[in-house]
Amino acid sequence: MSRFEYTAENLCGEIRIDKWICEQNSEISRSMLQKLLKSEQVTVNGNSVAKNYLMKNGDVVSLEIPEPVELDVLPENIPVEIIFEDDDLLVVNKPKGMVVHPAAGNYNGTLVNALLYHCKGRLSSINGVIRPGIVHRIDKNTSGLLIVAKTDRAHAGLAEQIKAHTFTREYQAVVCGYFKEHTGIIDAPIGRHPIDRKKMCVTEKNSKEAKTEYTVIDEFNGYSHVKLKLFTGRTHQIRVHMAYIGHPVYGDDVYGKPSKMCEGQCLHAEKIGFVHPINGEYYEFDSELPDYFKNVLNKLSK
Repeated sequence: MSRFEYTAENLCGEIRIDKWICEQNSEISRSMLQKLLKSEQVTVNGNSVAKNYLMKNGDVVSLEIPEPVELDVLPENIPVEIIFEDDDLLVVNKPKGMVVHPAAGNYNGTLVNALLYHCKGRLSSINGVIRPGIVHRIDKNTSGLLIVAKTDRAHAGLAEQIKAHTFTREYQAVVCGYFKEHTGIIDAPIGRHPIDRKKMCVTEKNSKEAKTEYTVIDEFNGYSHVKLKLFTGRTHQIRVHMAYIGHPVYGDDVYGKPSKMCEGQCLHAEKIGFVHPINGEYYEFDSELPDYFKNVLNKLSK
């Protein structure tokens, strides 16, 4: 049983408990919270509350996440590139085209299926049976590094770093167009698209802070090769921010235009850095640009 406790401070306006808890711990899904509230595993000042409870300053919220039930997601012997591994966590170099965890339409062949086989089922339980060990995600057609937790203690420590924006994540991308300024910071909140619920967008309504730094590496034939640093980690953040400033990621068939040279966006998570949640040491790892990315650079430069 994993137990978390939070104290409400500096609240501005009314906010439901389920939304507030998600803001405190972005790795706990709203659907999981609904189940915990229904089963009275969430208390406020020692008393169970309904899902529509409105938070007040000084409220002490406790929640208990039960031990996971037997996994329905099956281990699969799928090759996966492990950059680093110890008893508490591992860093994986995910290939382009691989889904991170099972979801509608992708119940096997995912990174989670591969990790369950590799780790013999020993993954953190905080995110439930569908997303064991997954601390943060990258999109199916984004390649590169992500960290996976084997234990709940490691998972909680890493999630706190992500929440505090002390987690280093750097990407490379090919984007459309040239930049007037070769370095800059995009500081624009991101929320769910009001019409297409599968998309995100820059909006002031029901959104969260989102901040991305870009640096131009090279320019060629109407495209730019850029380095990007995340200060926050919102869903589709880089893709949304690049499209917002008029430079959609090359090949992005959701926020830009598809390309025959690249299935999905040309976006690679090249660097990850974090303080190890158990031994307290700082770790940083880099990933070489994959072949598909190099091929796009070569073809566009010609």
